Amino acid sequence: MQTVEISAKSVQDATKQAADKLGVSPDQVRVTVLEETKGLFGKSTVRVRAEVIEAAPAPVATAPAAAAPAAPKGGRGKKAAPAPEPTPQVVIEEVQATAVSAPVEAPKEPARRGRGKKAEPEAPAPVVEPAESEATETEVLASQSDADTLLLLVRELLDAAQLTVTAKIGSISGKYVNITLDGKDVAFIVGKHGEVLNAFQYLVNIVASRRIERGVRATIDGNDYRRRREEALTQLAQKIAEQVQKRGEEAVLDALPAFERRIVHKALGEISGITTYSEGEEPNRRVVIAPAD
Repeated sequence: MQTVEISAKSVQDATKQAADKLGVSPDQVRVTVLEETKGLFGKSTVRVRAEVIEAAPAPVATAPAAAAPAAPKGGRGKKAAPAPEPTPQVVIEEVQATAVSAPVEAPKEPARRGRGKKAEPEAPAPVVEPAESEATETEVLASQSDADTLLLLVRELLDAAQLTVTAKIGSISGKYVNITLDGKDVAFIVGKHGEVLNAFQYLVNIVASRRIERGVRATIDGNDYRRRREEALTQLAQKIAEQVQKRGEEAVLDALPAFERRIVHKALGEISGITTYSEGEEPNRRVVIAPAD
């Protein structure tokens, strides 16, 4: 197919010029605009591609209809019956095309959930760790290295508080390291009813749990407060135990820290007819003194 590219002021001018070059009339040219540029003062330029439209093929000549047979002799005056018109082939084809329906495609079965994927394993049941028993606690033994670590921690805290207090290791009993404090500022560490001393001991054990991972704990005493407190708790527990035995009713002590609850359990552990146990949640956990069954 012969094509030319023409640049002109308008599409009409380009079409005429292309027709002249191609040697055909303008109505036999198909024009495609490639570029149109607008300049100043309304002037514009058009570049087109032009090609000759191919003429449609001439219709195929149909065969002449067969001549009607001559009328028989003696049949003058009678008209021959007209031949039946043939059914157009195109109509038949259209009818056949519409009569034949396209095969109906079976609906696709929806993909089953999880087809082609491995079944996810069930999550394992959580493992419940057994509660730590008293026997397990007694297995933990503090070493001299643990005691030195706790003593260094206590001294660091005292230096940070700028208190004139000295600290030393008193004894090691099981997992407990007993540290004693001495000096003119010990009264500030003990506080009223030992409240500051208990808080200081709690702080030491919280920090120590990050440095010593075996459950070793420190007990801190100042001005012999722990010894005097232990004697007072022992006397109080024994007095209440006598009342429980007489009345046959249990008694509940005030909330105590864990190391003071152990003092009560130890003081009453060998008294017949008395049993002790703790109830409640920290820091409101209490010791119950009850008659033994």
